[in-house]
Amino acid sequence: MEDGPTKLPPGAYLRSSLPQDWLGQDDHGVVPQQMLETKQFSGSNCHLGTCRVPEVPRMVYAKAQVLKPTRADVLVMTPWFAPIIWDGVFDSTILDAQFQNATIGLTVFAIKKYVVFLELFLQTAEKHFMVGHRVTYYVFTDRPTDVPRVPLAEGRQLVVLEVRNYSRWQDVSMHRMEMISNFSQQRFLLEVDYLVCMDVDMKFSDHVGVEILSPLFGTLHPGFYRVAREAFTYERRPQSQAYIPRDEGDFYYAGGFFGGSVVEVLQLTTACHQAMVVDRANGIEAVWHDESHLNKYLLYHKPTKVLSPEYLWDEQMLQRPPFLRKLRYVAVPKNHAEIRN
Repeated sequence: MEDGPTKLPPGAYLRSSLPQDWLGQDDHGVVPQQMLETKQFSGSNCHLGTCRVPEVPRMVYAKAQVLKPTRADVLVMTPWFAPIIWDGVFDSTILDAQFQNATIGLTVFAIKKYVVFLELFLQTAEKHFMVGHRVTYYVFTDRPTDVPRVPLAEGRQLVVLEVRNYSRWQDVSMHRMEMISNFSQQRFLLEVDYLVCMDVDMKFSDHVGVEILSPLFGTLHPGFYRVAREAFTYERRPQSQAYIPRDEGDFYYAGGFFGGSVVEVLQLTTACHQAMVVDRANGIEAVWHDESHLNKYLLYHKPTKVLSPEYLWDEQMLQRPPFLRKLRYVAVPKNHAEIRN
């Protein structure tokens, strides 16, 4: 076993890290007091007794109460200790300070007729998504001239990535993983800290901020958060790389909202794309395409944070339960057959 880094008590110095003129023949790594009083510390412009810790902004917020749970009506922690994000379980003041230097990339696919949803998506994102933080919108589209000009706040930019389209909407859906993987390697790793991957046929209706950021996160599908795992629409055919047996599974995750650090998203999208390539070679297509492969990946690579159905909801299809205090990201009414054809 290799030796780890040497651990020293606060204030101690390694002998090898001291200037040579501080070390005498009888020195055992202890700096004489007279030298401390006269020597200037390396890399600083201050002497002992004159150094000051840089001032940091004050952080004023309500103290957490150990014996008073933030939510008692919903599950707020997974069995593997990943937080589940609901209204009331986080403090934006603390989190905004923690992530103040982060740059967030948001990927969205506006291919073929789906470009019609882009303007509302961007307009509502400017009102509710990562407000006050640096954001780059990465718009994948085959119609770059149709991308609307939406005013963006300071520190936010839009990058158009021209890609090909596909005849079937299922192929468009499945190739998203490949495109995100490729562009993560080519540029996202160099440009942003986190990637958030979302559907375009939606709109933001409330705050979606840095509380979602984590090395790897998924979002509970609004149609399956109540049901038993046997009822999940996982891929059940063993011939597919997305296969999940009926006695396995934690949650059913939505394909329209996932993300994490660029490295983690790169690993996820690469794995899902490779699995779909194998399926295609074997003449099989997972029941819910890229979403099926996403669920397989997140079952065996547990997310470090899970977003509640607040973060993805369909008001036309589902009745809002009383414990859902906020609807943050909701489906836009549409004719699926018209848009997909």
